[in-house]
Amino acid sequence: MVRRTGRRPGNPDTREAILEAARGAFAEKGFDGASIRAIATGAGVDPALVHHYFGTKDKLFLAAMNSPLDPLDVIGEALAGERGEMGSRVVRAFLHIWDGPRGAAGVALLRSAVGNEWTARLFREFVLTQVLRRAVPRLGLDPEQGQLRMTLAGSQLVGMAMARYVIKVEPLASAPSEALVAAIGPAVQRYLVDDLPGVFPVSARDPRD
Repeated sequence: MVRRTGRRPGNPDTREAILEAARGAFAEKGFDGASIRAIATGAGVDPALVHHYFGTKDKLFLAAMNSPLDPLDVIGEALAGERGEMGSRVVRAFLHIWDGPRGAAGVALLRSAVGNEWTARLFREFVLTQVLRRAVPRLGLDPEQGQLRMTLAGSQLVGMAMARYVIKVEPLASAPSEALVAAIGPAVQRYLVDDLPGVFPVSARDPRD
């Protein structure tokens, strides 16, 4: 990638230049290692312009990934009710986003992550920093168990997304969303909060208490 030099003022190309530099930095250095200042330098702009266009580093990363969702939206749905129905709420929120206008971006992201190692590295950073790091404490999961529980639940959701939206396997592809909530919700619930024999037991106490 050819690095730009100098500073450029805001113009119609500035946003895409920042995103291009951000994708390279996040893939090469990871989310934590890539700084706003370094991304701005790569784009040839002032760091203030990065904040102007994207606000926070988290929002810049989501934009660079062209993510169809902010994980906090799904987490908010999951927390809005009884803990015993958390799995169903997660699946319902996930389907609501993927069945809507933002779903096309998710399909493109999954296809690219499967066939491109550079995108796969970005996708791993997305899972680690935008999903696991942000979700585990907000969902009240035991920190020692949370990452494994979240990745198990995520494997269920990503697998469903691949079959329903990318490969379009029937009858899953055209199944009503509430039918999938009823079928998949209990599995996600088990991964998140129920006992997992052979892995670790779960306390009856809600960690959020």
